[in-house]
Amino acid sequence: MMRSVRRGLGALAACVVALAPVLPVASAVGAVTVIHYKHESYQAFQRQLAAGQIRAVTFNKKPHSVRVTLKDGSHVLAIYPSHDEPQLAAQLTGKGVTVAVLKPKVKAKPAVHHTLRYIAGGILVIVIFAILAVLLIGRRRNMAQPPGDGAGQAGDPSSAPPAAG
Repeated sequence: MMRSVRRGLGALAACVVALAPVLPVASAVGAVTVIHYKHESYQAFQRQLAAGQIRAVTFNKKPHSVRVTLKDGSHVLAIYPSHDEPQLAAQLTGKGVTVAVLKPKVKAKPAVHHTLRYIAGGILVIVIFAILAVLLIGRRRNMAQPPGDGAGQAGDPSSAPPAAG
């Protein structure tokens, strides 16, 4: 039985390896294309704006850069003066250019509550083991004592001396 399973898995692996270059690769997110931006001066960007060669623009406010997509499909990156951004955006929208602004990414705080949960769970497990150990030790002690006939034990009415009377 094991031999036939191994042969089947081996044949399946060989088929996958053989068909790997032919099969399309499916992605959960989709196809990601890498865009390479060509750096150019702000004056060249102004000339392209005046000539109507710009299709879309994305502003990145932190480094004061403009990601430009030209109508011929090429991508350009230009640095603009920080005080020119509102006028430049108005100029671009006036010419019918799609304008977008990148939003800064908010860094996620580390998940402290998960760490505290793990610590609390660990302490709980240790406490449970300690309680079980105490119960088992007490039970063994009770089992280890030899059963007596009850004579001579304190509090036993049969062990009391007869009353003189």
